[in-house]
Amino acid sequence: MLPPSGRLLAVDWGQVRIGLALSDESQVLASPLETLVRRAGKRFPMPRFLELVEEHGPAGIVVGLPLTGEGTEGESAVEARELAQLIGRRTGLPVALWDERMSTARALGAIREQGGSTRGRREDVDALAAAVVLQSYLDAGRARAAGAPAAGGPESESR
Repeated sequence: MLPPSGRLLAVDWGQVRIGLALSDESQVLASPLETLVRRAGKRFPMPRFLELVEEHGPAGIVVGLPLTGEGTEGESAVEARELAQLIGRRTGLPVALWDERMSTARALGAIREQGGSTRGRREDVDALAAAVVLQSYLDAGRARAAGAPAAGGPESESR
């Protein structure tokens, strides 16, 4: 279980780009942080990720779980689970998996809704998608604390 206070770092995993977002200390608001880029055939950019963990000192990490539209797991979900385990081992922090369905579409919609363009902004979109995932997790946590059913479905948490 992730701690109820302290910053949380979210990871929106992708084959090429990995969006990152960070919450505030009180876990109310998620903000885009950075997008890591992985070259084709290369591993997750762990050195930079660990630098960011050291810099921001999160209390836990939320990794987006890319489920299918029907809520089942495909190859991407298996890879996200493996990444979550690796991140937990390397950082020593608790890690939670969280349904990330439609996070990129919601991020794109938010940019367009504000009159912005997504042209040439792939990295911004990925970090914003991570913020969407993290905000969903934070909102569900507040709903759980208030006794309401959580939307988005928390996934098993690990260390």
